Amino acid sequence: MTTLEILNLKCGGCANTIKKGLLTIEGVTEVAIDLEASKVGVNSSEETVLKSVKSKLASMGYPEVGDANTIIHKAKSFVSCATGRMTSESD
Repeated sequence: MTTLEILNLKCGGCANTIKKGLLTIEGVTEVAIDLEASKVGVNSSEETVLKSVKSKLASMGYPEVGDANTIIHKAKSFVSCATGRMTSESD
Protein backbone atom coordinates (compact mmCIF):
# COMPACT_ATOMS: atom_id res chain seq x y z
CA MET A 1 0.00 0.00 0.00
CA THR A 2 1.29 3.45 -0.94
CA THR A 3 0.57 6.20 1.59
CA LEU A 4 0.20 9.92 0.88
CA GLU A 5 -0.02 12.68 3.47
CA ILE A 6 -2.69 15.18 2.49
CA LEU A 7 -4.03 18.55 3.58
CA ASN A 8 -7.57 19.60 4.63
CA LEU A 9 -8.65 16.14 5.89
CA LYS A 10 -10.96 16.95 8.79
CA CYS A 11 -13.57 14.28 9.42
CA GLY A 12 -15.36 11.12 8.41
CA GLY A 13 -17.30 13.06 5.77
CA CYS A 14 -14.02 13.99 4.10
CA ALA A 15 -12.84 10.39 4.35
CA ASN A 16 -16.08 9.11 2.81
CA THR A 17 -15.78 11.47 -0.16
CA ILE A 18 -12.10 10.65 -0.68
CA LYS A 19 -12.71 6.90 -0.58
CA LYS A 20 -15.58 7.06 -3.07
CA GLY A 21 -13.60 9.35 -5.38
CA LEU A 22 -10.41 7.29 -5.38
CA LEU A 23 -12.22 4.01 -5.95
CA THR A 24 -13.36 5.39 -9.34
CA ILE A 25 -9.73 5.38 -10.53
CA GLU A 26 -8.74 2.36 -12.61
CA GLY A 27 -6.12 0.39 -10.68
CA VAL A 28 -7.38 1.41 -7.22
CA THR A 29 -9.41 -1.27 -5.47
CA GLU A 30 -8.56 -0.47 -1.85
CA VAL A 31 -8.34 2.85 0.02
CA ALA A 32 -7.29 3.26 3.66
CA ILE A 33 -7.68 6.59 5.44
CA ASP A 34 -5.99 7.65 8.69
CA LEU A 35 -7.92 10.73 9.87
CA GLU A 36 -5.61 11.57 12.77
CA ALA A 37 -2.44 11.46 10.64
CA SER A 38 -4.11 12.98 7.53
CA LYS A 39 -2.92 10.07 5.40
CA VAL A 40 -4.50 8.17 2.53
CA GLY A 41 -3.29 4.76 1.42
CA VAL A 42 -4.02 3.13 -1.92
CA ASN A 43 -3.26 -0.41 -3.05
CA SER A 44 -1.00 0.61 -5.93
CA SER A 45 2.57 1.76 -6.38
CA GLU A 46 2.23 2.17 -10.15
CA GLU A 47 3.33 5.70 -11.07
CA THR A 48 0.45 6.39 -13.49
CA VAL A 49 -2.12 5.31 -10.89
CA LEU A 50 -0.47 7.42 -8.18
CA LYS A 51 -0.43 10.43 -10.48
CA SER A 52 -4.18 9.97 -11.03
CA VAL A 53 -4.73 9.58 -7.27
CA LYS A 54 -2.82 12.80 -6.49
CA SER A 55 -4.68 14.68 -9.21
CA LYS A 56 -8.07 13.40 -7.98
CA LEU A 57 -7.24 14.31 -4.38
CA ALA A 58 -6.23 17.86 -5.40
CA SER A 59 -9.36 18.28 -7.52
CA MET A 60 -11.48 17.32 -4.50
CA GLY A 61 -9.63 19.83 -2.29
CA TYR A 62 -7.11 17.51 -0.62
CA PRO A 63 -3.66 18.26 -2.09
CA GLU A 64 -0.61 16.31 -0.99
CA VAL A 65 1.51 17.89 1.75
CA GLY A 66 4.10 20.08 0.02
CA ASP A 67 1.76 21.03 -2.83
CA ALA A 68 -0.08 24.34 -3.00
CA ASN A 69 -3.08 24.58 -0.67
CA THR A 70 -5.00 27.48 -2.15
CA ILE A 71 -8.28 28.96 -1.02
CA ILE A 72 -9.84 27.01 -3.90
CA HIS A 73 -8.54 23.72 -2.44
CA LYS A 74 -9.87 24.67 0.98
CA ALA A 75 -13.28 25.58 -0.44
CA LYS A 76 -13.47 22.33 -2.43
CA SER A 77 -12.53 20.30 0.65
CA PHE A 78 -15.30 22.04 2.61
CA VAL A 79 -17.85 21.07 -0.07
CA SER A 80 -16.43 17.52 -0.27
CA CYS A 81 -16.65 17.25 3.50
CA ALA A 82 -20.29 18.34 3.55
CA THR A 83 -21.16 16.03 0.66
CA GLY A 84 -19.45 13.11 2.37
CA ARG A 85 -21.36 13.76 5.59
CA MET A 86 -24.70 13.88 3.78
CA THR A 87 -23.90 10.72 1.83
CA SER A 88 -22.83 8.78 4.92
CA GLU A 89 -25.95 9.85 6.84
CA SER A 90 -28.26 8.68 4.06
CA ASP A 91 -26.57 5.26 3.66
